[in-house]
Amino acid sequence: MASTHVPLIFKQRRRAARAGRAALLSVRSKTASWLAEEIEQDLIERLSFMRAEPKRALIIGPASGILLSYLHGIGCEISIQTHLDEEQPLPVTDCDLIVSLLRLDTVNDLPGALLHHRAALAEGGLFIASIMGAGSLSTLRQIMLSADGDRPAARIHPQIDNRAASALMQRANFARQVVDSHRLKVTYRSLDRLISDLREQALTNVLSDAPPPLTRATLARAQNAFEALKDGNGRVSESFELLTLTGWR
Repeated sequence: MASTHVPLIFKQRRRAARAGRAALLSVRSKTASWLAEEIEQDLIERLSFMRAEPKRALIIGPASGILLSYLHGIGCEISIQTHLDEEQPLPVTDCDLIVSLLRLDTVNDLPGALLHHRAALAEGGLFIASIMGAGSLSTLRQIMLSADGDRPAARIHPQIDNRAASALMQRANFARQVVDSHRLKVTYRSLDRLISDLREQALTNVLSDAPPPLTRATLARAQNAFEALKDGNGRVSESFELLTLTGWR
């Protein structure tokens, strides 16, 4: 009997450590949270537009007070899972709403994870996931390719585009599935601030095969590549392409 081989792209232990570091940084000082806030505000607008009033919701990922306050305000009972293996059956069932926040772009078995999310929904329940899509961090990718020279390393995650995400939602048998995207443009004065933003928001590398550490020479070339991209205001633009996957059971 043939077995399905799931490639080991991401290391879940590294993903958990990344989230733990970001949480610790947020306790110690004021850290970047603009991406999570943007995503949650967008989700609230979607729920309001759909007139969705779930009674039982599962939030997967580190939600801020914005989304939680909204759901509490409409009388929703909320379960939060910040450290979860999405490649296994979810710990709850019969949810009216499941929200996944920047989690499913770093699982190895994404088709299986989507099936588990659908199985945890009540009949007619709503699933919404936000992930980093293809086109994200294009500037950083360009900088690191320039810095690595003739021996480029895999430092940026492989990314999913709109078409692939739509096919995966269909494969998982979600009803009325919709995938859409929107792009955020952020500008930075320094490469250090860009990297800090990624670290503080748990967006750094969790690939199974960790890239080689940056040497002083590599880092210097990366800094030079960043400086070469600055505009007339002394800033460099970076893109974050956000995919939103929506479907019903």
